[in-house]
Amino acid sequence: MFELTGWVGDVYESETGAILWLLCSGGKRKKLYLPLSITFYVAGPHDKLRKAWQFLKTAYPTSQLTRTTREDIFIGHREVMAVTQAQPTQHQRIFRSLQKQFPNLIYYDIDIPFTIRVAAEYGIFPLCYCTVSVDDNSLIHKLLPLDSAWDIVHTTPNLTYLLIEPDSNPYHSEPQNIFVTSSKGRIKIPLDSKRLLLLQLNGSFARHNPDIVLTEYGDTWLFPYLFEASREISVSFNPNRDEDKNVIQRKENSYFTYGHVVYRGQQTLLFGRWHVDVTNAMMYGEYGLHGVFEQARVSALPVQEVARKSPGAGISGMQMLTALKNNILVPYQKQQIEAFKAGQELVNGDRGGMVYMPLIGVHDNVVEVDFTSMYPSIIVKHNISPETIGKKTARAELVPELDIYVDQTREGIIPKTLRPLLEKRILIKGQLATLSKKDCRYKVFKAWSNALKWLLVVCFGYLGYKNAKFGKIESHEAVTAFSRHHLLSAKEAAEDLGYEVVHMYVDGLYLKHPAVHKQEQTKPLLDEIVARTGLPLALEGIYNWIAFLPSTLNDAAPVPNRFFGVFQDGTLKTRGIEERRHDTPEFIRQVQQKLIDRLAQAQNGRFLQCALPDAIKMTQQAILALREGTVPLEDLLVTQTLSKEVSEYKVQPAVARAAYQLEQAGKARRPGQKIKFLHILGEPNVYVWDAPPLSHPATINVPLYIELLMRAVHIVLEPVGINKTALNALCINGCYQPQLTETSPLIQTLTDS
Repeated sequence: MFELTGWVGDVYESETGAILWLLCSGGKRKKLYLPLSITFYVAGPHDKLRKAWQFLKTAYPTSQLTRTTREDIFIGHREVMAVTQAQPTQHQRIFRSLQKQFPNLIYYDIDIPFTIRVAAEYGIFPLCYCTVSVDDNSLIHKLLPLDSAWDIVHTTPNLTYLLIEPDSNPYHSEPQNIFVTSSKGRIKIPLDSKRLLLLQLNGSFARHNPDIVLTEYGDTWLFPYLFEASREISVSFNPNRDEDKNVIQRKENSYFTYGHVVYRGQQTLLFGRWHVDVTNAMMYGEYGLHGVFEQARVSALPVQEVARKSPGAGISGMQMLTALKNNILVPYQKQQIEAFKAGQELVNGDRGGMVYMPLIGVHDNVVEVDFTSMYPSIIVKHNISPETIGKKTARAELVPELDIYVDQTREGIIPKTLRPLLEKRILIKGQLATLSKKDCRYKVFKAWSNALKWLLVVCFGYLGYKNAKFGKIESHEAVTAFSRHHLLSAKEAAEDLGYEVVHMYVDGLYLKHPAVHKQEQTKPLLDEIVARTGLPLALEGIYNWIAFLPSTLNDAAPVPNRFFGVFQDGTLKTRGIEERRHDTPEFIRQVQQKLIDRLAQAQNGRFLQCALPDAIKMTQQAILALREGTVPLEDLLVTQTLSKEVSEYKVQPAVARAAYQLEQAGKARRPGQKIKFLHILGEPNVYVWDAPPLSHPATINVPLYIELLMRAVHIVLEPVGINKTALNALCINGCYQPQLTETSPLIQTLTDS
């Protein structure tokens, strides 16, 4: 027996338990074996359970069967049959066989991720620092975690990495080379010789032995290309650290969630090391690799899974882990449905968060305060959970506006899951407030904060999600009812202190006070709101000025989440305008951003008109650039998401026409994928960016781009007091309008691109 100290790397199932790769403190990587049995539970009538028992004894004699009691949070304690298998790889096969014979029995703890089971049994998680006692056969006899997933300060390993990227976007044009970057430098490998390519990559993996492989288009192009080349020329290529395993390849899929279609590309998952394709990682742009590691630590899900899935998978995994630690059954298929409600009860319960329509126009010295993770805080404060909602006990709390109670006698599974997560994010935000943005730790703490924020954001939605393991619509409704109550309490507190409410939006308030101009003057306000609500609150800042915008269809109608403004420290905040939209061409986004930057120089709303001459000049220059064809085509691209199959569109919008062009070029796209195109004159009015060049000259639809530009400009200048007619007269009528011919640089560039 000897001891090793290090960090938990990749963990996956084996015939005898789990394989755990330890990232040792000295730099070595050890493949260790961890004993682990898998147990699932079966409930139902005694006679059917007896038959199921007999079936398992005959068909799978190695399974250990026992009778025990576990808690179903929707039903209470119940007797169940525990089916334990010492070979984790056989777990799903035994379950499917049993379910086929007895489909009417109720099953629990079936589809729990393997790493969640390991975490529940041993208290470890990805990148957990620990010490292990192992024998000469690398079998772990003792495992002791040395840190917690909830620690803010923790030790981290020195991870080795490879970054592999093509020299072009494979969706747009065929790559000619790939670049391989490590801590020791960067090399270029041509793709014209597949043998040389595979040999050089094999050498890079052997030489650097990376813990993590970062790629661009690794899932969707690189690894499929390499595996096909390996089969074609009979040169082996196995990027796994565990050479006894074959890589996992999952097919692409599209699915509908929260009102829109999401596309997940095919995936390549490795054993013994992690592969993260930054172009196929759902939230990578929000929090990067540091955020991925943080979500993996707190959720105990594999790093490769966390990178590719939505935060919903993380919060679901955390709830399962809480359940396992507390002997709570995780239902395979939720049996509960929404309780019957009268019409008025439906109206009362389904109101959502409170929105107070803003006062249109420009406002000076506006204080913005936000509740910190309001919905998760409400869940924890009021103990809202499926098993506590609707329980009128001696210690129960009545939900405002709803005739339902929340049991307070014991902590529910959802608050128990969220409490440490919420506390950790608040601590991290506190640390961030003390750090300069130039501090090397700032970027890491910011990534951690964002990663935890997204877990907290989705936890509320999962309370009402029909397929959530621990979801119940009444819990969802109770949270929004409490949120409305607390927001009104905050409004009353502000008004009692002399503030005027300019706007309220779900978890934030925008307030004005004639005597409040500095942040330290807001302390009495914050203290009073916290005292009345009991929820954590943060001062977002004080605006020099903020402009709340009307609807584009009705100048008199305010829009709740459409504004822009500048804080006293010069930071800009925008919502609901082109600069924030993903489908806005980069050129138009940049023009709108420059206009806002120019307006931001004004110290208050009275001086905004001083920026008008510069704004008009900038707009005229932008229009001239469009008309003369000097704008790079990449900056005119419109990016939209395909919401369904091309054949399913009854009316063909621009994105469908662009997708059809790709289909004709043999590059069909799936629902949920983003498509880039240009607006052109003549049929089909769009030119898709990733298709072969057009065989005939095409002209950019300059009038349409000018219309889109003027719409973005008007939104910014409208608060200054200029209407569309005046804006068009100033910016368009006097501008130079050259005639485009087939030799125009703009036409020639588009034809040759």
